[in-house]
Amino acid sequence: MKITNYVKIHTIKKWTYFILCMLLSMWLAGCGQTQTTQEEKLRDLEFTVVASAEQPETLQEVIEEKKAEGFQICYTKGDYLYLAIGYGTQQTGGYSISVNAVYETENTIVVDTTLIGPETQEAAEAVESYPYVVIKIENIDKTIQFL
Repeated sequence: MKITNYVKIHTIKKWTYFILCMLLSMWLAGCGQTQTTQEEKLRDLEFTVVASAEQPETLQEVIEEKKAEGFQICYTKGDYLYLAIGYGTQQTGGYSISVNAVYETENTIVVDTTLIGPETQEAAEAVESYPYVVIKIENIDKTIQFL
């Protein structure tokens, strides 16, 4: 009787392990599919990094309200679309933001930026900073995707 229970428990463990492996395989296969459905780039978009003095006043007010947290803002004014990307509160100064790419796909405008830290500890002021960048592009009516 004890041997029978051992066989049943061992069989249940084997099947549980098998089912978990199958679920993990299906989950991993699903993740691979989402990466291959990314839209193809149609063209790079011309953009301008806009200095604070040249930003629309309403946009500056919104940035001031949200600067402590990370943000991604789209603001339309006339023929232009302003895209503001902020990285929230940083413990020191000396940060910059690299605009890696701004391009159009069939359904979206993709904006890829990177926060770059201070080059050396000496260059970093011991005061909080709120790094952000504002990009101006032509006004295209598409969904914006921030990377």
